[in-house]
Amino acid sequence: MVSLTEDRVDWLLDSDPALRWQVERDLLGLPEEHWRATRAKVASEGFGAAILARQDADGQWAGGAYFPSWDFDGEGASARDPEDQPWIATTWALKDLRELGLDATMLAGTAEKIAANSRWEYEDLPYWDGEVDVCINAFTLATGSWLGADVSRLLTWFPEHRLADGGWNCEAEEGDSARSSFHSTLNAVVEMLSYERLTGDESLREVRHSGEEYLLSRGLMRRLSTGEIVGPFVTDFIAPNRWQYSALAALDHFRQVTLLEGTAPDPRMGEAIEAVRAARQPDGTWLQGDLPGGAVWVNIDAPQGEPSKWLTLIGTRVLDWWDAAQTA
Repeated sequence: MVSLTEDRVDWLLDSDPALRWQVERDLLGLPEEHWRATRAKVASEGFGAAILARQDADGQWAGGAYFPSWDFDGEGASARDPEDQPWIATTWALKDLRELGLDATMLAGTAEKIAANSRWEYEDLPYWDGEVDVCINAFTLATGSWLGADVSRLLTWFPEHRLADGGWNCEAEEGDSARSSFHSTLNAVVEMLSYERLTGDESLREVRHSGEEYLLSRGLMRRLSTGEIVGPFVTDFIAPNRWQYSALAALDHFRQVTLLEGTAPDPRMGEAIEAVRAARQPDGTWLQGDLPGGAVWVNIDAPQGEPSKWLTLIGTRVLDWWDAAQTA
């Protein structure tokens, strides 16, 4: 364990079941039956139960696919400041529940209800077919496979929309960019990995690897053209991560890749590792970064500038993973 005193471990364990089961599994190495028993409580206690309680009778949350139904004007345009994205509609609620560790059986029938009742705000497209935004399609691919929906259309979408540099960009569909972005590419590879872990289907692995190589070739932090740090967001660690890129989020993804594929950490991640290490506080915690605004069903972590249990969990397991590989 990385610089975590007994009181810091107790601090992490004194948490919502959604966080506690991951501490038990990833930091303490407790037997599977122990952390699974904690994970099962996500449906009935704390964050998971609060979000579940907000589900509409038609299977949706807040009456909408990506945005709440009341968030649009009569012509399909956002009635809110785009910087104040609400995080309460169907896509975000399901993503939260999946990442918190909810058992999909607790949402039996939801995939079918959403197929019947939910349409994308973009051109009224069917929910499980996805739309044109790579991040939205990535979330839909993983969530659909988790719930047992038919996401077969999306299996062809990612290779068809991969850019020449190996990644993806949400702005590409509007013709605004032919270059990949860190944000879009990480969202794509994270959820393709989730799809593979949920289904055992490796058909997207080569496509995922190309996006991962896009990030690795840039050291997870820098522009390939100039070598400059791609932006301040790289070291602005936040929880929940939503869609934003950070070196910590990328490293946690690559940790999961090595666990699935049985590979060693790529040495090109070294600089990003040191950025994460530098952000660790003397007491072994990480501080919450600049969280985006917007409505939420429940606040799952600390306010900006305060010690974050989620970031401390993620940062600790990333450094544990990296350091163990260096001494193996």
